[in-house]
Order: sequence, then structure tokens, then C-alpha cells
Amino acid sequence: MKEAFTSKPFRTVARERIRIANEIVAEYQAMGLRLTLRQLFYQFVSHYGLPNAQKEYKNLGQTISEARLCGLIDWDAIEDRTRTARAVPDWDSIDQCVEEAARGFRLDRWEGQENYAELWVEKDALAGVLEPLAAEFHVTMMVNRGYSSQSAMYESAKRFLARGRGKKGVHLFYLGDHDPSGEDMVRDISERLRMFGCKRLRVHKIALTMPQVEEHEPPPNPAKMTDSRAPGYVEKHGDLSWEVDALDPDTLQGLIRAALSGVLDRAKFDAVIARELREKVKLAARRAITADQILQGLGLPSGGESVAWRTEWLRGVLDGKPEAE
Repeated sequence: MKEAFTSKPFRTVARERIRIANEIVAEYQAMGLRLTLRQLFYQFVSHYGLPNAQKEYKNLGQTISEARLCGLIDWDAIEDRTRTARAVPDWDSIDQCVEEAARGFRLDRWEGQENYAELWVEKDALAGVLEPLAAEFHVTMMVNRGYSSQSAMYESAKRFLARGRGKKGVHLFYLGDHDPSGEDMVRDISERLRMFGCKRLRVHKIALTMPQVEEHEPPPNPAKMTDSRAPGYVEKHGDLSWEVDALDPDTLQGLIRAALSGVLDRAKFDAVIARELREKVKLAARRAITADQILQGLGLPSGGESVAWRTEWLRGVLDGKPEAE
């Protein structure tokens, strides 16, 4: 929501940028997405002629920050994925806890599939775009934040080996920048996971690729010449680079959806979802039984302060007679 904490006059250029920012925000919100400041900046660069320069990025960030403080841009529209609070979960009651658990209940939707797949991304800024699809396709999503640590790669290898056992194909779909390091990360991921035993793993870079750069024309950046991988990159691709988060979210989601659909047996996937629904229906029927009905069925007194049984606990005990206190 929009909430004001201060006020100030804005110049004509700033007012126009705030207007455009709200249009972009509305488009993302219509897709159920939030933006990072970097994504917002690339929308300005790609569609509104803003120069792709660090100075312009800082100036836009300052304008957006002041506009939010003045109640002109929705606070919920822009997120910072690098600074998040980690709260300990709690509930108002055992009923609420059980209801939330029931809503989140899932079986392994890849059960019986010939393939196992994961979705990896180089940058945390894109996690908000990828998370809905990771949930829809029930795949593990990994945010690398550049070159991944040995610990993360070792744990990932164990996961691929366990989940890929008996599968015909094991796939890692990767999204990263088209720059010296971004291109090399595919090699690095593949080699290290193979070193840890994932011999059958196939790593697919589904974005950003040169054909996608040519098709969608994202704004370029100078290749980082201080990168040790720059000479090989420049020889092959030239001295420009491109960031994957410059692509529109619907384009990214379309690429991901096509990649995952290509290794998924939809009929088997939907059959598991149907089993989930049947389990949820059974749980709902069981939850309809009251604590008093449980007590009566056990031949125990119900109601009144003298009863030592906690009804909140009893609502979660539906598979046998509880022990007496």
C-alpha cells in the first residue's frame, strides 16, 4: 500500500519517472510479482530510453526512494531480497497450525516421472519471478549468488543423486547473465557436480543466451575486462554483456515453463495432485470431529474445567486413545 512519512516537491522529470514507475509496478502486480530496483531500472532502460549507466541507476533509486516516503509508490511493490528478516513462526491456535499445514500439504509430484529436474538462478533478484513457477512445477529452486560455495555444491550433488536415482534423465535448468562469469558458471556447475558423483546430470542454460539477446535486445553493458575470463568471452562474443534480469518476467517465465514441461509427464503429475486433493478431503472430514466427540468416543467425560484433557491437543489426536495425564 501507499503510505506517506514525509512530503516534498518533485521536479517535472521526477514526476514523470514516478508516473512511469507506477505503470510498471501495476504490470508486475497484475502478474502477482514484485520488483527489485534493478528490474525497475531495466524496464526504464528497455522501454523508456533511460541510459544504461550507473549514475542513472542511482538517480532513479533516489527518486523511487523519495516517492515511496511521500506515499506516491506502493511500499509492497518493490522488494530487497538481500536483506530479509527471519522470524520464528507462531500460530494463534492449534487449529490454525493444522489448517496451514493442510493447505501446504503436498506429495512428491515427480513420483513416477522418468526425469528429475531443478531450477537454478545466478541472481537473488530473480527469485521472486521464479518462485511461482518452482511451486507450480514442484521443483527445487537454487539461488547461487554468483559462483556457488563448495558446501552448497556438495549438498546439491547429494540431493541430485538421491532424487535422481532410478530416473532416466537428471536435469539442471540454469538462468544467468551473458557475461564472462555468467557463461563460465555453466561449466563450473557441471564440472563440480560431476566431481561429486553426478555423472548423468545435464546442465541446460535456458537464459540468457546469445539468440535471446538478438531476439529481445536487452540493454547492453560493457564486459568486465578485469574478469579473468574476459579474453575468452570477448573473442567469442565481443566486448558487450547482458544481464538476465533485463528480460521481461513473462519472457523468463515462458522459457522456464517450456523447459520444465519438456521433461515432465503431465498426466502422471496431475494424478499425484489428484491424490493430494483426496488426502486433503479426508483431513477436512477428520477435522470436522469436535474434541467433545473424541472424548465421548473414548468413553471419557467431556466439557467442564475438571476435565484434564486439553481440547486443543485432542483436536490433533485422531488416531487412537491418548494417554492419561
